[in-house]
Amino acid sequence: MSHSKIEWTERVWNPVTGCTKISAGCRNCYAERMSKRLAGRYGYPADQPFAITTHTDRLDEPLHWRKPSRIFVCSMGDLFHDDVPGRFINEVWTRMFNTPRHTFLVLTKRPLVLFKWTFMAAKAKAWPVEDIWPAHIALGVTAENQDAFNERVPALMKIPCQTTFISVEPMLEPIDIGGWHPDWLICGGESGPGRRTFDTEWGRGLRDQCKEAGVPFFFKQVDKVRPIPDDLMIRQYPEAGTITV
Repeated sequence: MSHSKIEWTERVWNPVTGCTKISAGCRNCYAERMSKRLAGRYGYPADQPFAITTHTDRLDEPLHWRKPSRIFVCSMGDLFHDDVPGRFINEVWTRMFNTPRHTFLVLTKRPLVLFKWTFMAAKAKAWPVEDIWPAHIALGVTAENQDAFNERVPALMKIPCQTTFISVEPMLEPIDIGGWHPDWLICGGESGPGRRTFDTEWGRGLRDQCKEAGVPFFFKQVDKVRPIPDDLMIRQYPEAGTITV
């Protein structure tokens, strides 16, 4: 079940599942919808399948995946949700830190929690301060509109990590990235029931900004119904040493 159909990754790893909605991009959450289908199975609680749940039995999964892979961490939740115990985040981090053959993609809507955890871990000397964010652990935030971008991206960029990415998905309006240049930017419209309209001109605007800034651009989808226009069929990855396997 770890192999993924998400276009920008190869595997998913869910030591934490569940979340709560905090912004406009959460309205039609696919993870919540899927968790309801799995209620009572595969570790999803029968009564509240999208409740924050830690899965100790899944911690060592990446250690057994011999082929180097891009791994989306917590595709069914948010590792940095306020209700995830810091000690469990440490357990997740230990596995990632000690498995450099993989590239781990950690995506959150809560970069301030991530920021706080980073410096608590450094203070506790859980890892060498200069190595707490090795290049094979990429940090990203979701930014579905300009307000989310303005709030989350500066917080992400304050973290002393080597590899950063931004997921503009679902993209709900035009976004100006300004002077913020991550190592990678992913863009896509919303899919599934209740999907909101995506204007391909918004994607072209991000494409052009990324080209000017030298940021690799990955266009994921329009809405899974409309085909991707030829000029948006761009699926770039960063150079070697960042998000490549």
